[in-house]
Amino acid sequence: MGRLKSLSSRLSSPRSRLAYLPGDRQAFDRKRDEQAWRRWYKTARWQKLRMDVLVRDLFTCQRCGLIEADTSQLVADHRKPHRGVEALFWDVLNLWTLCKPCHDGWKQRLEARDP
Repeated sequence: MGRLKSLSSRLSSPRSRLAYLPGDRQAFDRKRDEQAWRRWYKTARWQKLRMDVLVRDLFTCQRCGLIEADTSQLVADHRKPHRGVEALFWDVLNLWTLCKPCHDGWKQRLEARDP
C-alpha cells in the first residue's frame, strides 16, 4: 500500500478589512514613524548633538540628579516639544539630559497633558 503525501493547502487566510484595531501598538508605531522628522533622530548630526548635550550636563539627569555612566539610559530631551519644527529640534538650548525613568514617566505625562 502506498503512502499518502501531504498536500499543501489551497486556501489562504483572509486579509483583514481593518487597517488596525484600536489600541494596536504596531499600527501606532507605523503611523508615528511616517512622520518625516522622526528620521532626524537617525542622523550623525543628531548623535553628535545628543552627545554634546550629555557631556554639557555631565551625564546627570536634570530633573532627579541621577548620574548615569551608561549613555543608553540617558535621553537628550527637548524641553519644549518641537512637533516637527526644525529650528526647535536642532536648538541646543532647547535640549537637556533626562534619565529614562524621568523621560518615559514624568515627561511623557507632562507632554500628554499639554497639547
